Amino acid sequence: MTSEPPPPSRPRALLPDLAPWRTSADFRRLWVAGLITNFGSFLTFVALPVQLKELTGSAAAVGAIGAAELIPLIVFGLYGGAMADAMDKRKLILWTETGQGVLCAVLLVNSLLTEPLVWPLYLVAAASAALVAVQRPALDSLTPRIVAHAHLPAAAALNSLRWQVGGVAGPALAGVVVAYAGLGWAYAADLATFAASVGLALGLAASPAAHEAARPSLRSIAEGARYAWSRKELLGTYAVDLVAMLFAFPLAVLPFLADELDARWSLGLMYAALPAGSLLVSLTSGWTSRIHRHGLMVVLAAGCWGLSVAVAGLMDDVWLVLLFLTLGGCCDMVSGIFRSAMWNQTIPDALRGRLAGIELLSYSAGPQLGQVRSGGVAALAGVRASVWSGGLACLGAVALLATCLPRLMRYDVRTDPHAVRLRESRTADGPGEKAGAAGSAGTAPS
Repeated sequence: MTSEPPPPSRPRALLPDLAPWRTSADFRRLWVAGLITNFGSFLTFVALPVQLKELTGSAAAVGAIGAAELIPLIVFGLYGGAMADAMDKRKLILWTETGQGVLCAVLLVNSLLTEPLVWPLYLVAAASAALVAVQRPALDSLTPRIVAHAHLPAAAALNSLRWQVGGVAGPALAGVVVAYAGLGWAYAADLATFAASVGLALGLAASPAAHEAARPSLRSIAEGARYAWSRKELLGTYAVDLVAMLFAFPLAVLPFLADELDARWSLGLMYAALPAGSLLVSLTSGWTSRIHRHGLMVVLAAGCWGLSVAVAGLMDDVWLVLLFLTLGGCCDMVSGIFRSAMWNQTIPDALRGRLAGIELLSYSAGPQLGQVRSGGVAALAGVRASVWSGGLACLGAVALLATCLPRLMRYDVRTDPHAVRLRESRTADGPGEKAGAAGSAGTAPS
């Protein structure tokens, strides 16, 4: 008779579950490549709004970055999801990553001009959003194919950990680089990371579409939309994330908030606070694999995110602002882990790319709308009012959605029929479904 392995000690039980890393070589490649490119992307993430602030002095102009990115995200996110189901994912990832590098070179050249232009910043933001919208569904639809079903929550936590490492180090370094070396150095470093990730992508295995995959078309997009509409618990995760980002995403006004607090030195720390909170959760994410009520956790975490942002907006001390922004990042990470687990553990592989395109709209369009909202409210009512009012609006909207979405609140991965069906299907496939059974890999840029 075999004995059960002893349960992990309490400290060890909090550590990230490394099962996806140990069992899937493709997952390891995704993780390492993504770490490199994400680090550089966060340099531009800080440098671009800072440059707009210097050129225009307008919070509304900085917030308008979100408006420039929104339409490309919507259009190309939906079509990119259909492309991910119908085309070789490696080719999509390689070409879009190359395009991102070209756009970063445009930002670098513009920053070196004697009088940098404003319009290229919006043009690059829009084009970059289009490329991200095409690329992300291909990246997201890889994970359920190369990681065992039971390991998907752990994979979500590890992917988030990778993103947060760059999210903490990138903005913190960007604040120093922009202040003391100039914007050009931030863009140049980002360009170097894109070059490295393209080099990695060139050596990756192909990830062809299934033989029965539908060609990208409005009909195939509509098929994915119909499936999403039939899954009210999935719609709930999209809606909760959308309102959380729409009302309580303060990044567009952080350069102005740092000025109001007479702490310009803190801008890099402000940008790093949210991912730092997320990193804390990722580093102690072992507990997430033992939670089954994922929908309830999504709602609770999103409400706490709004509350944390509201309190940050009311604080006069910059260190308290940083503390509550960090707490907000913790809450956002918890919500993200369980949203990702619900998506990856219940959506059929044949629809994964198209549903990933819809997911992209919820977790990307929301922040873009949030930048427009925060910048507009700051211009009308002040920076601090923009932050705290958005946090309270988020809290109220999440509470309203919780009462309107009983399926989301009742979701349990142990009994949900979609999760049970997919789990049984992958178990029937045997061990071949693990560790690169799809024969695919890719990079994971931001």
